[in-house]
Amino acid sequence: MMAGQKPPPWVHAAFLLCLLSLGRAIEIPMDLSQPPTITKQSVKDHIVDPRDNILIECEAKGNPAPSFHWTRNSRFFNIAKDPRVSMKRRSGTLVIDFRSGGRPEEYEGEYQCFARNKFGTALSNRIRLQVSKSPLWPKENLDPVVVQEGAPLTLQCNPPPGLPSPVIFWMSSSMEPITQDKRVSQGHNGDLYFSNVMQQDMQTDYSCNARFHFTHTIQQKNPFTLKVLTNHPYNDSSLRNHPDMYSARGVAERTPSFMYPQGTSSSQMVLRGMDLLLECIASGFPTPDIAWYKKGGDLPSDKAKFENFNKALRIISVSEEDSGEYFCLASNKMGSIRHTISVRVKAAPYWLDEPKNLILAPGEDGRLVCRASGNPKPTVQWMVNGEPLQSAPPNPNREVAGDTIIFRDTQISSRAVYQCNTSNEHGYLLANAFVSVLDVPPRMLSPRNQLIRVILYNRTRLDCPFFGSPIPTLRWFKNGQGSNLDGGNYHVYENGSLEIKMIRKEDQGIYTCVATNILGKAENQVRLEVKDPTRIFRMPEDQVVKRGTTVQLECRVKYDPSLKLAISWLKDDEPLYVGNRMKKEEDSLTIFGVAERDQGSYTCVASTDLDQDLAKAYLTVLGRPERPRDLELTDLAERSVRLTWVPGDDNNSPITDYVVQFEEDQFQPGVWHNHSKFPGSVNSAILQLSPYVNYQFRVIAVNEVGSSHPSLPSERYRTSGAAPESNPTDVKGEGTRKNNMEITWTPMNATSAFGPNLRYIVKWRRRETRETWNNVTVWGSRYVVGQTPVYVPYEIRVQAENDFGKGPEPDTVIGYSGEDYPRAAPTDVKIRVLNSTAIGLQWNRVYSDTVQGQLREYRAYYWRESSLLKNLWVSQKRQQASFPGDRPRGTVSRLFPYSNYKLEMVVVNGRGDGPRSETKEFTTPEGVPSAPRRFRVRQPNLEMINLEWDHPEHPNGIVTGYTLRYVPFNGTKVGKQMVENFSPNQTKFTVQRADPVSRYRFTLSARTQVGSGEAATEESPAPPNEAYTNNQADIATQGWFIGLMCAIALLVLILLIVCFIKRSRGGKYPVREKKDVPLGPEDPKEEDGSFDYSDEDNKPLQGSQTSLDGTIKQQESDDSLVDYGEGGEGQFNEDGSFIGQYTVKKDKEETEGNESSEATSPVNAIYSLA
Repeated sequence: MMAGQKPPPWVHAAFLLCLLSLGRAIEIPMDLSQPPTITKQSVKDHIVDPRDNILIECEAKGNPAPSFHWTRNSRFFNIAKDPRVSMKRRSGTLVIDFRSGGRPEEYEGEYQCFARNKFGTALSNRIRLQVSKSPLWPKENLDPVVVQEGAPLTLQCNPPPGLPSPVIFWMSSSMEPITQDKRVSQGHNGDLYFSNVMQQDMQTDYSCNARFHFTHTIQQKNPFTLKVLTNHPYNDSSLRNHPDMYSARGVAERTPSFMYPQGTSSSQMVLRGMDLLLECIASGFPTPDIAWYKKGGDLPSDKAKFENFNKALRIISVSEEDSGEYFCLASNKMGSIRHTISVRVKAAPYWLDEPKNLILAPGEDGRLVCRASGNPKPTVQWMVNGEPLQSAPPNPNREVAGDTIIFRDTQISSRAVYQCNTSNEHGYLLANAFVSVLDVPPRMLSPRNQLIRVILYNRTRLDCPFFGSPIPTLRWFKNGQGSNLDGGNYHVYENGSLEIKMIRKEDQGIYTCVATNILGKAENQVRLEVKDPTRIFRMPEDQVVKRGTTVQLECRVKYDPSLKLAISWLKDDEPLYVGNRMKKEEDSLTIFGVAERDQGSYTCVASTDLDQDLAKAYLTVLGRPERPRDLELTDLAERSVRLTWVPGDDNNSPITDYVVQFEEDQFQPGVWHNHSKFPGSVNSAILQLSPYVNYQFRVIAVNEVGSSHPSLPSERYRTSGAAPESNPTDVKGEGTRKNNMEITWTPMNATSAFGPNLRYIVKWRRRETRETWNNVTVWGSRYVVGQTPVYVPYEIRVQAENDFGKGPEPDTVIGYSGEDYPRAAPTDVKIRVLNSTAIGLQWNRVYSDTVQGQLREYRAYYWRESSLLKNLWVSQKRQQASFPGDRPRGTVSRLFPYSNYKLEMVVVNGRGDGPRSETKEFTTPEGVPSAPRRFRVRQPNLEMINLEWDHPEHPNGIVTGYTLRYVPFNGTKVGKQMVENFSPNQTKFTVQRADPVSRYRFTLSARTQVGSGEAATEESPAPPNEAYTNNQADIATQGWFIGLMCAIALLVLILLIVCFIKRSRGGKYPVREKKDVPLGPEDPKEEDGSFDYSDEDNKPLQGSQTSLDGTIKQQESDDSLVDYGEGGEGQFNEDGSFIGQYTVKKDKEETEGNESSEATSPVNAIYSLA
């Protein structure tokens, strides 16, 4: 886990560039007169694609704008005379157009650009223009290369010379890459080297390919074919699995010798700044190892890299100290040899002091310095405006002293562009530097009053670009007062920039820069704001998780609130794509269903416009292991083999087991079977094998997370054959018809066959007759013996046999021929009634010779003929009771009481039922009834509970009555149990509650003369919430509520009267003979807000209503939710929710005729209209 304000690499690079720019010469603003300066040009060696137009770049700036002309091969290049050549507008860039024809090769040569205005002439480098070439490979017929196994071999590529040089690689003619290792590899020259040739090298051919950069084409050389001579065939299994395979096949071991470079020593020259590549390729058997050394010192560890399996040493960007003697050492167990390479480092010219533009005021002194180094030492040539300085007009103010030009008392006429050309045999450098003589007061070049925001404790730089001639002096002040800022925490650079080495809170303020020369002064201001740094205070932590789980990485940040914060995530230092399995929140990253690909480092990047902070954590995912690879068979024997494999990646969870599986191609090709299991620390094991099996193996790795994919299969190995050592199992003899016997067995598998043409010798004879064995040879797994007597025992033997012989003597198995239906039925069947639901049976067993097979069971078929209760329908479906074995008695249970039954008996063998016995009749006595049906508990109010039920579904006799037991309870407190007995016709009962809080538990059972039957249990509903009841009472006593209810009732009454009159329907609705008169205050009914609307023919008691079952219930508000339930069962429970119990449709229909009194209730009418 890591955290810190570590900026990305580009920040460091940018800061270094900024520091370099601080010492640069001050540039002249473009609105002032100045000589030309080259700003862009093509590279010195300019290679172009022949299919494109040619561009040779040359751009320059100056005031006035410069004009351009070119030379080609040091002679003036007249662009106007060649219609294909043009120059870009406001530029010196040449464009050579071949759309109308022409050959690019005609324009090859050395070009130089001249940019000129009235103050001087600037020159470009000499640009060497070359056209890219990709010549075709010469056609050649290559004979097969014959080589002795173990000998070295070099396949030469010799690619056609291209410009630039092509990239070389080797492939087969089928475009498969040639596998390279320390034995076979490609040299830097493109040749393919074999340190020693092996037999398997013949398995492919070898073709050299050249890829040309500009044309993007690949040319392929005709392939080489190898013919390897060997003393033994490669497919000899005894040699192939020998511990020292090649020695066993006669390959001689040899000491190393160098294939490249030749001899014991060589030399190499390299230019300073280039890469040095040293190469040593050696032959020998075993394949030699290569090691590199430097005489008198160590290899430069920061620049040295080993390539091509240690056969090449590359030293990056060499310098003079890399000169010396290097040697490579090639060694194997037979010996060693070394080659010494003497390295000389030369150098093209490189700058020590490059001339810079010189800006002077009239009368000032100055100098141009052109100092370069190289090996050999370069020469220096000065030019002015493109002409040698010697041929230029004399200037008394100018003095040349080797690599320096000194100017004294310069005047306006001294303005010019000077060129310094330094060269040796390895190259040249050309630099332009102008001398400009100006008289300019100070001026500021940047916008005024800039705002700079910086992070606390960081280093920062305040820029103040300026210009003036003579060069002004610059000073900095803070908040418009105090002394000049320089020294301590401040540093002022030549170009005027002020560096503050470590920002503090007190550094915030306004900074003023003042530029002064003899012509005046100029100033500018910069406002500096200091911000708090961004810090991650809760960082993500390293985690180890299983595949498929969910993981969360935290990232909580503290930052300056005036800045905008952005949080992003990196995975393995690359931007993280947040897919649908990930969720990025403000302070965390959640990954759902973690997979193996999610493993890696996760970096939280908290950034503002000014800074950022990083915190990194590593997520380790425990996954299933990777498949094992590189299976190899060794130590081959008749009944065993050693299997070796290379373990795959365990995906962070140690491998606990390896499962070895095998497949054979004779009996079950393509089907894999488990062979053995080994610990996870093993990668080689001896496998025990069976004879005559063409084995192929694969390995599966197992860890705590799961199993890997199976490895790729090994090569096949066939064991030699032998006679079987076992016989088939599960031998049976059973009849499928009454006159046959089918002999079956489990066939032997591939690992028990032991040889080709596996077959079975089947023998059989009747038991205890001592007759001769019948036998037949069978190739399958069954044989049918025909024309057998019914159910006769046979002795059976099945023996395995293959082309190598017979298996051991088989065991004898007893089988039976087919069965026929029994010929007799049980006799003297007697029935004894045990109770109301069970009877006992007794019968005489049949003789064994009548069974005609194996007696399985005696079976009773019985059915319910009728019930002793009148008008009760019964099902006459036949049922059966089985009595396994040869037995004379049994019991039939689960009968219906109080019923008439009939019964028949049969004997059963493997073929089926025999004839039926004489039908017997019996009657079951009366029993106890089942539970009453649809036991319902209703609570219309807090004073009574109504109970209803239906008769039992199965009376099992004559019901003599019902017994009700009930007990009150309140939480854990239980009251005294009470018992009520009812007549058989009563199905309703009302319980008067002792208190409005307790609940009741009811148990109801029906009785016959035998006793009470199964009970039905119900509980009364919970009482309504007390607060809810009080609320209702409080509202009901409010005067406004009473008045509202009266007004609504009167309005509804008037509407009903109008409707009934219009429909000319009769009917009386007496309202105490006052329905047309508003209620006065003297009306006693107005006090409680009630009206007495009722049917005069069925008028209830005062303050009550008649219930559906004839009981009296308390008068309640008619707008209760009870009116919406069927049968008035709805109640409120303790939390105010509605509980509705619904009766069946039949109950509803029975009660509809009794509800007329409620239908005329005005409150009900209100809800009906609503």
